[in-house]
Amino acid sequence: MKRVEIDSKGLYYRELNERIHEAIKNGAREIILQNVNGQRYIGTGIKGDISIYIHGIPGNDLASFMDGPTIITYSNGQDAIANTMNRGKVVVHGDAGDVLGYGMRGGKLFIRGDVGYRVGIHMKSFKKQVPLIIIGGTARDFLGEYQAGGVIILLGLESNEKPLTGNYVGTGMHGGIIYIRGEIDPFQIGKEVSILPIESSDEDILRIYLKEYCDDFSLSLDEVMKEKFIKLLPLHLRPYGKIYAY
Repeated sequence: MKRVEIDSKGLYYRELNERIHEAIKNGAREIILQNVNGQRYIGTGIKGDISIYIHGIPGNDLASFMDGPTIITYSNGQDAIANTMNRGKVVVHGDAGDVLGYGMRGGKLFIRGDVGYRVGIHMKSFKKQVPLIIIGGTARDFLGEYQAGGVIILLGLESNEKPLTGNYVGTGMHGGIIYIRGEIDPFQIGKEVSILPIESSDEDILRIYLKEYCDDFSLSLDEVMKEKFIKLLPLHLRPYGKIYAY
């Protein structure tokens, strides 16, 4: 397997992305990026069995429109990771910003730490593809806003008494499911969703999804599963249908 290492120090984001695409064109299947410092659009539109390892902090829109590759960043991430991602996997070993997984329709996004606002907004399933976002820490307001499909799992590991999530969870949600490890207050959720206890089938699903997550971050699956989970489901398929149609 051909491996290429690129020193990103001082490179403008366009030049860095051109080098990545050129390396793939020349047969690279593993790309190691050193000294990344806010360069945007890394992995955008890339297809196939490619692995990109990022040392440093990538900029906005990491893995946007990506279709198949795996990206691992060993530090934090910024905003709009996995924007409209179709397939593939992104692993962030730190915290990440806002609007993660916007319109995401497939693939996996694993965040070890905390995330910001509007994570999973407009997330949707596409044919047999079911997108998955797992957050190890906490989330801010509007988690799962207008979610139309897919799975979001919020774990709240090592939250240090911080709230698990902000307010307006699931506002406008009309598909998919949100699992939360712990409890939240009813006033924190949008009026379009309900809080339900998980069933044995949910536990089976959680174990399948969380095993891979725990393996990636060297966590104990049994320890993670010890805590109580709840699930959020939409009450209606078209919560705002009357506003736009007669």
